[in-house]
Amino acid sequence: MKQNENTSQFGKVAVLMGGMSAEREVSLMSGSGVLKALRSRGVDAHAFDPAERDLSQLRKDGFARCFIALHGRFGEDGTVQGALELLGIPYTGSGVMASSMAIDKVMTKRVMISEGLPTPQYRLLRRGAYGAADIAAVPDALGLPLIVKPAREGSSIGLTKVTTREGMADAVAQAEKLDADVLCEQFISGDEVTCPVLGTGAGAHALPVIRIVAPDGNYDYQNKYFTDTTQYIVPCGLPEGEEAVIQQLVLDAFRILNCRGWARADVMIDKNTRKPYLLEINTSPGMTGHSLVPMSARAAGISYEDLCVEVLKTATLDHQKQGEA
Repeated sequence: MKQNENTSQFGKVAVLMGGMSAEREVSLMSGSGVLKALRSRGVDAHAFDPAERDLSQLRKDGFARCFIALHGRFGEDGTVQGALELLGIPYTGSGVMASSMAIDKVMTKRVMISEGLPTPQYRLLRRGAYGAADIAAVPDALGLPLIVKPAREGSSIGLTKVTTREGMADAVAQAEKLDADVLCEQFISGDEVTCPVLGTGAGAHALPVIRIVAPDGNYDYQNKYFTDTTQYIVPCGLPEGEEAVIQQLVLDAFRILNCRGWARADVMIDKNTRKPYLLEINTSPGMTGHSLVPMSARAAGISYEDLCVEVLKTATLDHQKQGEA
């Protein structure tokens, strides 16, 4: 979108940020960036924190559409999307079902596996349905090291890379504080990459792949948002042909889960076989100064401000056809 293009078509826009999830801090950073960008393009945009104001105020205050910059539970899990459906206010990102499936890493894996998409092996531990013997058996099934994380959190919150059998119990206890279900996942050693998608259906397209090189291979919450030691390499510099394979794989997952508007998928590439494995799909990606979607978009010649406007254009409701909003 050109800087002088008319943005009055959007009407009054609420940038939903903050919220009640463990990712509130990141969401406030994302939302602040989006708000500033939209205003710079002449959009009548306003901050709206669902943790501080009831969503019913959106209709009372005359908002015509919402840019969802919420992360985690009550933001990208289908709950806010459902409320906006009832209010009849178009919103950015995936709809109710796609959002609720994608936030659940186990459900996402089940769908991927059923559709033949590669994803690391896993074991699920449900709170109250496992004991010490079940925890001890996970390394036998998945090998070491392995990853333990809550089934429904993002930003690597509650994630532990377990390297010894003795570390399993503590890792599960940490994840269980955040979710009733604990996902134990095979660790894929190799290149860590991420790939955003913009658009919907046949019009969806993958942006450039970013290769992530974190200190000691530890791409955790701190290294994602609050340090400058993690390297983000774009162009990704992968062997010839691999980027296109990953982009297609991510597009396939995006469409199979019925995502829309935008998303970002995380992928690990086995260092020995060079086979890519899908980890998860984020349907409300970060938009902070360290975030990866704007970084990838910039490599494709799309500014942060233009990216925000392009995403806002896709705001819709589940029962609307794209473009009706």
